[in-house]
Amino acid sequence: MTKTSNKRDLLSIMDLSVADVEEIYTHAFALKEKHDARIATPVLAGCTLAMIFEKASLRTRSTFEIGIAQLGGNSIDLSNLNIGMGTRESVEDIARNLDRWCDLIMFRTFSRDRAEVVAREATAPVMNALTDEEHPCQALSDYMALMTILGTRDLSGFPIAFVGDGNNVCHSLMCLAAIMGMDFRAATPSTYEPGAEFLTWSMGVARSTGAKILVTNDPVEAVRGARAVYTDIWASMGQEHEHAERERVFRPYQVNTDLMAQAEPGAFAMHDLPARRGEEITNEVIDGKTSIVYDQAEHRLHAQKGIMVWLAEKAGVHAYSKDEG
Repeated sequence: MTKTSNKRDLLSIMDLSVADVEEIYTHAFALKEKHDARIATPVLAGCTLAMIFEKASLRTRSTFEIGIAQLGGNSIDLSNLNIGMGTRESVEDIARNLDRWCDLIMFRTFSRDRAEVVAREATAPVMNALTDEEHPCQALSDYMALMTILGTRDLSGFPIAFVGDGNNVCHSLMCLAAIMGMDFRAATPSTYEPGAEFLTWSMGVARSTGAKILVTNDPVEAVRGARAVYTDIWASMGQEHEHAERERVFRPYQVNTDLMAQAEPGAFAMHDLPARRGEEITNEVIDGKTSIVYDQAEHRLHAQKGIMVWLAEKAGVHAYSKDEG
């Protein structure tokens, strides 16, 4: 196995070009095809993924751990309770240690600042598995799920509405939609709109890809004619103290049968989970015939395998050969 300093990280969708996205999906779909055919793909045999968790996780933990195992590698689960990042040891020292042992590093944390420090200090590729600002693995997985269901990798012009908080998931979905030439509409309360950094970047990319980006405070305007309607929890991890106020503000943005009726007939209902049923989405919608929330969850496995292989390839990380042991 070899590692070089010529590596890429995935801290933000804004790190990616159109060609990068195409390469990730090429890996992801090839790996999915072999997975579905029960063909082993030990392309990262002997490689180790460090998984750093400062936030709770079901889908991220499971899919990364299963994914690296299916690629022939192994993982170590590092909760902040055990490593004491920034308290017991500095972020820099933790990154430098992991870099000596591990081939890939995955980070699920609150602030992107820590992920950026790890990426700067480590020659191993670093993946953002969620920060308060972005959730790039989720966005790549969600659009892969749509591609699979639609039977095409071309989502240019596809109209998707995001309804709720202009949060980390919204940011990544919007930026990736801009890269892919999609028709992205976000409907949020006026004080919860997507961050200016992400909106400005997306609008700039859209000028070259033909994407359409709309931010509105009217959920009906966003949903009208959409072929997919996406929502997310109103109070994410770390915002629990704001729950009562957010529930009041976001109530008009609930994704229910009335709102879905404004979309194209048969429009997909999407949610990254976990969901608070009866708040941001009703049971009738999330359990309805057009809900693809579990397809989204499934594609976390496939998309993240594609991301890991793509990053390993860029960094010159290879599987151990039989001769190397």
